[in-house]
Amino acid sequence: MALIELPSPNFNERTTPPDMAVLHYTGMRTAQAALDRLRDPAAQVSSHYCVDEDGSVYRLVAEERRAWHAGLSFWKGASDINGVSIGIEIVNPGHEFGYRDFPAAQIDAVIGLLDTIRTRWDIPDSRIVGHSDVAPARKADPGERFPWPVLADHGHGLWVEPALPPEGVMGPALTVGDTGPGVFALQGALGKLGYNILPGGPYDDETATLVRAFQRHWAPDRIGTDLEGKADALTRVRLMALLRHITLMEA
Repeated sequence: MALIELPSPNFNERTTPPDMAVLHYTGMRTAQAALDRLRDPAAQVSSHYCVDEDGSVYRLVAEERRAWHAGLSFWKGASDINGVSIGIEIVNPGHEFGYRDFPAAQIDAVIGLLDTIRTRWDIPDSRIVGHSDVAPARKADPGERFPWPVLADHGHGLWVEPALPPEGVMGPALTVGDTGPGVFALQGALGKLGYNILPGGPYDDETATLVRAFQRHWAPDRIGTDLEGKADALTRVRLMALLRHITLMEA
């Protein structure tokens, strides 16, 4: 695919090949403002690529080098996400400046970019995640409007829509203050998927933050409702279905 070269000085050397892709939104008023910041030495931030709304793709840092896009982050035991990932910024004003849908041309470009990236690196579908997955307490991007199902339909990332059990079988939604085996199982499942949590203790604010991050990616219709941050039946069923799917894929 055609790339526009806009080198950023904000990188250093990797010590291991990348095996993740982290998707972001730029969260700035304009694409130009984002590109300027990603190349500003004083900002000390960058990404490997930036995808504009018209589908233009800018390369800022070579994939072989460590771009500075994830910040304080964690996934599946790794805390240097910059060191093991390729960062893709996707132009969108974000929640602060007028969050909106991602145009089809832009998503097509993201899919094409992932097509080419994954010919060069071994990046499993389970390790194509959002910034809010690896930094759930700090970040909400690419957010609930990002079309993860479309990416999955084109072979990138994971999406599941399992059937729900009959109403009432799973009981009420788990929420802050709850305790017991259901909370323990939920925390364990979130940790197994990749989030930074160990099972034990009550459903606290940290658990709610991780459930919200999970929902932004895999149950986005819960965001902005009274079920945001609560582990209702749909959220729990999708979480367990994802883990089963990953287990089968990696067997």
